[in-house]
Amino acid sequence: MNVQMGMDENQRGESFDARLRREAMAWLAMRTNDGADELHWNDFEDFTFDGEAFKLRDRYKGIWKPRQLDAALSFSTTFRAPGQSRPYDDDTGSDGLFRYKWQGDDPDHADNRALRQAQKLGLPLIWFFAVRTGWYLPVFPVFLLDEEPHLKQFVVDLDPLRANVGNLPLEINFPLHFERRYRNQQVKRRLHQGLFRADVMRAYATKCAVCSLGHRQLLDAAHIVPDSHEDGVATVANGLALCKIHHAAFDVNILGIRPDHVVQIRADLLGEMDGPMLQFGLKEHHNTRLMNVPSRRADLPSRDLLEIAYQRFRSAG
Repeated sequence: MNVQMGMDENQRGESFDARLRREAMAWLAMRTNDGADELHWNDFEDFTFDGEAFKLRDRYKGIWKPRQLDAALSFSTTFRAPGQSRPYDDDTGSDGLFRYKWQGDDPDHADNRALRQAQKLGLPLIWFFAVRTGWYLPVFPVFLLDEEPHLKQFVVDLDPLRANVGNLPLEINFPLHFERRYRNQQVKRRLHQGLFRADVMRAYATKCAVCSLGHRQLLDAAHIVPDSHEDGVATVANGLALCKIHHAAFDVNILGIRPDHVVQIRADLLGEMDGPMLQFGLKEHHNTRLMNVPSRRADLPSRDLLEIAYQRFRSAG
């Protein structure tokens, strides 16, 4: 797929670097539903620039500087399964800002120089955050606010106030009036949600638990009990893969799921006559078992959490 923006009068003065970054981020926004969906590394090979294939990241290195640029274009975080550690311990500092480790120990390594140049020039970068093996959630635009040589790392800034390169897709990021610390906390939560979605989709083989619909773009990773609940952690045991209609119905207590995996539809809807969506999409699932559940026992939805959600459903009815 090729996103060619068309060079109007304002764009003709853009450098190759600025135009590449703008078009790459616009393409990613389109392909990821404005940064909400992860992509497989193969998908990134679809990007073209000026009619030719152009790499957005390197499969084998965390930091990527194309030969045509003077500074890095992107950096990647390695996937870490629960209980495992990454080769590089990227995390947040006490100020709430993200850190990204150097490549190795040499400050003059070419990759570290490439990131340092991006910091010096204030250039927007793409952060590919791995949510499972081979799958990445792109976060963009990000900037390098500072370097901490004694800790061999850069400080990653997600502040859109610094995004002053023309025509960047800032609407996919965060409202300008938010404090930087809060904004970074929101990004961290979003990344955790990306991991949650990836884990739930894997556990449910990318199919809706209620109807077995298998189109990824129409599926959500739904929480059984919400984040606001004391037990509402983002784990597979608190997750269900649900299509958009069944997710919405579950959240507003039109659809309930008993701890024994039997679907219930709110009583007042069972008597309604309102077309095929109500009939086939909801009513016909009443008193039926979930069509799709995880094959691994460890991934099955928690009976205790299903009971909490089911009591909420019954109270709402």
